Amino acid sequence: MILDVLNKMTKKITEFQKKVYAIVKQVPRGKTTTYKAIAKKLHSSPRAVGQALKVNPYSFVDGGNVPCHRVIMSSGKIGGFGGNKAKNIKKKIQLLKKEGALK
Repeated sequence: MILDVLNKMTKKITEFQKKVYAIVKQVPRGKTTTYKAIAKKLHSSPRAVGQALKVNPYSFVDGGNVPCHRVIMSSGKIGGFGGNKAKNIKKKIQLLKKEGALK
């Protein structure tokens, strides 16, 4: 786990990733946004937004300040989280429930 965090933090963050993280930081507790909505703001694609969030070195789970768990699919489905492992998706659901964004 610590090695994963260090690996994420030593990777260069692109300008696109910085823009994605800045938008996601604005999503208030108890609310969600979509990959599509962020992509539209950045004139990009939802998949690119998802890839940026997949390598987010500032995730709440890792003690950071970018709440990427608040980003869901435009269909209302949860979407990915932390590399799409089942345990990570469960963690995303738990965080959203805890914040009141999901029942």
